Amino acid sequence: MNIMAAAATTTQQGWVTVAIYFGVFLVIFYLFIIMPRKKQEKKHDSVLESLKRGDKIVTIGGIRGEISKVKEDTIMVKVADNTEIEFVKKAISHKIEG
Repeated sequence: MNIMAAAATTTQQGWVTVAIYFGVFLVIFYLFIIMPRKKQEKKHDSVLESLKRGDKIVTIGGIRGEISKVKEDTIMVKVADNTEIEFVKKAISHKIEG
């Protein structure tokens, strides 16, 4: 009987150790993957909200242009003389400074 009790205790300790390792893994995953991504998304959203007419931008497809009109969910971008393209705001990669 003592051997069986010792084996059961060892098995329970093994599961506790696995649970602790799994919890530590989840915390590390959150700190190094999820948290920085959320921070980056907030920064990108604030840039999108600050866009105005005349700003020079680059889209996620690499198209460069100047904003000619800002609507609620879309932006009109002048890419050449007499050529404007309408983009969804989320398609803007970044604003060109300067």
